[in-house]
Amino acid sequence: MKKHLSAWILMIPTLLLFGFYIWQPLFYSIYLSVSETKGYEVIGFAGFKNYIEVLNDPVFLKALFNSFAYTLWSLVIGFLVPIILAIVINELVHLSSLIRISIYLPNIVPMIATILIWKFILDPGAGGLLNSLLMGLGMGKVGWLQQEAIIIPVIISTLTWKAAGATTLIYLARLKGINQELYEAAEIDGTNIFQRLRYITIPQIYNLGRILLILQILAVFQILIEPWLYTGGGPNNASVSLMLLNWNYAFRDFQAGKAASISVIVNIILIVLTLIYLTFNKEQDE
Repeated sequence: MKKHLSAWILMIPTLLLFGFYIWQPLFYSIYLSVSETKGYEVIGFAGFKNYIEVLNDPVFLKALFNSFAYTLWSLVIGFLVPIILAIVINELVHLSSLIRISIYLPNIVPMIATILIWKFILDPGAGGLLNSLLMGLGMGKVGWLQQEAIIIPVIISTLTWKAAGATTLIYLARLKGINQELYEAAEIDGTNIFQRLRYITIPQIYNLGRILLILQILAVFQILIEPWLYTGGGPNNASVSLMLLNWNYAFRDFQAGKAASISVIVNIILIVLTLIYLTFNKEQDE
């Protein structure tokens, strides 16, 4: 302790903030989840009553399925987009700076503004921009936010439009750090662009991709704002997520105990997913 006293002193402010904003709410959520509540007031001990009621709620199973669906669709639609964009921009000789700025611009647009823009684009009526284009091509209108089968992919597509630019710049920074002698040696050996991507580019960004993958899974699994503002969880609960159900319990139904139990369940699921991911990576590294 004496040897590292100065380091501990420097860490104290951060530890206090971490404890106040992270650990205290976490432990209080666990406490609320096993408590009988009236509104936001604890009136007694409930045991696992809140968990049982939440698990028996048919909307919970739908929200659980949707949360995994959001995550899987984000990997299908959104994970490779920043990688492809970064590789393409890295190969450009001209206008690369302009393109980097252009793809990052959606990231600085406030989320509410982004959703309002996309609700105008996806409006099911003839005044919707996308439907106007389809009708101009002689095709019929599509209820983009009213069809259960496509609502999650549509929401994930808009989320990818907003977030892909920042991730692209992270990949691009890593690509700029690759030793160019590797590419020069590969060209001398007569490799084509696909072989260079497979044997040089992909291995060089692989570790970064693993980190961004787990961060994306953790973030998208907790999706809330987009389904709430686009559809309110509809149509027919087709877009409701666990965190949106949590919000409904807490701020619509004023059932703090049930809301806290969903928070604990989400934490457990994310811990399990992270452990599976880390175990898989450890075996792969070995």
